[in-house]
Amino acid sequence: MKVVTLKDIPTLPAPGAAERTAGWTGPVERTRQTILEAGESKDFTCSIVNFSQGCNTGWHIHDCDQILIVTSGSGIVAMENEQREINVGDVAHIKAGERHWHGAKADSTMGHITIMLVGADTKWG
Repeated sequence: MKVVTLKDIPTLPAPGAAERTAGWTGPVERTRQTILEAGESKDFTCSIVNFSQGCNTGWHIHDCDQILIVTSGSGIVAMENEQREINVGDVAHIKAGERHWHGAKADSTMGHITIMLVGADTKWG
């Protein structure tokens, strides 16, 4: 069993794309707090991603489902034909193969827990 306190998890720069999407002007800054380190689970990855105001992931696709649980602030999760506001306590389920982005609203920071399968592939753009 592992129990962590979120505020005690080290905060590091988030790897991967951090590009702006249309309409977003905030600084591109994301950090990651890893909840499950590599090898701690044979099935899942789990971390918190923190977004500065107006920052988002940029368009991407995962080859597995992704669960997002908003822990702070207010943001947006968007598919090519739909965009939804997400707030603390909201849970978003993004199906494998769905092109999407997620991040903070222009006037808010946002943090969310992300849960995916170990070894999942992400394609950016």
